[in-house]
Amino acid sequence: MGSSVLSSSTLITALCLALSMSSLVQSQQTGITRHYTFNIRLKNVTRLCHTKAMVTVNGRYPGPKIVTREGDRLLVKVINHVSNNITIHWHGVRQLLSGWADGPAYVTQCPIQTGQSYVYNFTVVGQRGTLWWHAHISWLRSTVHGAIVILPKLGVPYPFKKPYKEVPIIFGEWFNADPEAVISQALQTGGGPNVSDAYTINGLPGPLYNCSAKGDTYKLKVKPGKTYMLRLINAALNDELFFSIANHTVKVVEADAVYVKPFDTDVVLITPGQTTNVLLETHSSHNNATFLMEARPYATGNGTFDNTTTAAILKYDHHLKQLPLLRPTLPSLNDTAYAASFVSKFRSLNKSQVPTNIDKRFFFTVGLGTSPCPNNNTCQGPNGMKFAASVNNISYVLPNTTTLLQTHFSGKLRRAYAPDFPTSPLHPFNYTGTPPNNTLVSNDTKVVVLPFNTTVELVMQDTSILGAESHPLHLHGYNFYVVGQGFGNYDPVKDPLKFNLIDPVERNTVGVPSGGWIAVRFKADNPGVWFMHCHLEVHLSWGLKMAWVVLNGNGPNEKLLPPPSDLPKC
Repeated sequence: MGSSVLSSSTLITALCLALSMSSLVQSQQTGITRHYTFNIRLKNVTRLCHTKAMVTVNGRYPGPKIVTREGDRLLVKVINHVSNNITIHWHGVRQLLSGWADGPAYVTQCPIQTGQSYVYNFTVVGQRGTLWWHAHISWLRSTVHGAIVILPKLGVPYPFKKPYKEVPIIFGEWFNADPEAVISQALQTGGGPNVSDAYTINGLPGPLYNCSAKGDTYKLKVKPGKTYMLRLINAALNDELFFSIANHTVKVVEADAVYVKPFDTDVVLITPGQTTNVLLETHSSHNNATFLMEARPYATGNGTFDNTTTAAILKYDHHLKQLPLLRPTLPSLNDTAYAASFVSKFRSLNKSQVPTNIDKRFFFTVGLGTSPCPNNNTCQGPNGMKFAASVNNISYVLPNTTTLLQTHFSGKLRRAYAPDFPTSPLHPFNYTGTPPNNTLVSNDTKVVVLPFNTTVELVMQDTSILGAESHPLHLHGYNFYVVGQGFGNYDPVKDPLKFNLIDPVERNTVGVPSGGWIAVRFKADNPGVWFMHCHLEVHLSWGLKMAWVVLNGNGPNEKLLPPPSDLPKC
């Protein structure tokens, strides 16, 4: 057990400031306060003829759905009844002035230990749509996750036809083994982890797997001639997914809780961490078939992956007899051309407030590498070394006796990090060409420090050191505008001329293309410490992560509030 980094005198000052700031924040709220309780418990769950005890919230997999409205305050008490440490991240929620509620372990909080609890206290500001929550420590999010449905303010309509019904569709992964044991073994051996045994839709693998029982398939009954909103969430640990419904087209209307210009598609690509709302118009009559909704991976790189297909059933409710199942046609597993084409269709519904005058420009390489095998060990990674992943060749090491946010708030930098994360690679090379001879990465804890209101342009470049691979990057505490993307090496002279500064899509998670780059912009107007990482859990475990420190501004609503009294201790 560790101790707080704040002295008693600092705490008294912090509590006084908290009271005054709390009153100010409360005065700005227009919604209501909603209370939830998350009990973290073990539950025996059976899938594909295999029963295992898994970590769940309130005994449910996926976990409970949170329904709120824009402007509401959420108080979620998390009580840990299992032997694992736990944290919960509210993925995509901006957490304005509430960074202590963001959730990543050792970044904004120490984990909630066995028998302990923590109340996540935050307000949903300026957001509506679909987000999600999940555990943010080790691989526990494989079973600890659920939907967040943010309805518009009362009296504010959707900018599209009101759906007859709204249905969360959560994609996940099922491991016959304990996922914690899977990643623990991989980190010990230095090799790649065992892949999952199935993908799931709303916790169920579907009828295409061997030993799939009658109750292992999710079924969505629909009425003819109605509009359904499917709130798609990719909670899978390690794979981007193609999704399609046989003989049906959907209309994409929202991404990461931001409305987009609607477009029709037969196939949706969704990366881990992303959410996508689609409208499904059911046919006026269907008497001759039942339809499968299927998802399978879009996979890049040379690593092993689960190449199976999960399925659910779309059934019109007037069907009284057994009908043939129709299957959709999905792109090939490595169809990067389709992936790029699909992503390029996203545009903000209205003119975006994208920053045009940039204060700071960053160029980050993201990819895989290696680190030395410990002495007297035999490692299963490339050339007898350990797999590692990095940003600008730094494989990130988190503290384990304090947190980055506590270190920042207390001003004791030496406790956890150095404020000199490189703005570009220290040793430039042909990122998408012949790999360099040296694949070793460094291990360090460095951050980028930004003054309040800094406008940022960030280019993220995939590298082919151990094979080109797509990387879904997620930024905590912010949305960003995706202003450009392309294949090959980023050209800082020619490529910015093609940036979309009119209506770029606004997201919190975006895929860095395999063998390519992506450019995003955001304004650093939320003080605190904000994690950025690959949402492929194996790459996160290998170190593909970093953090941004955004300093306080001068105004009363521009300062990070003090930590809550029940903040967990390490």
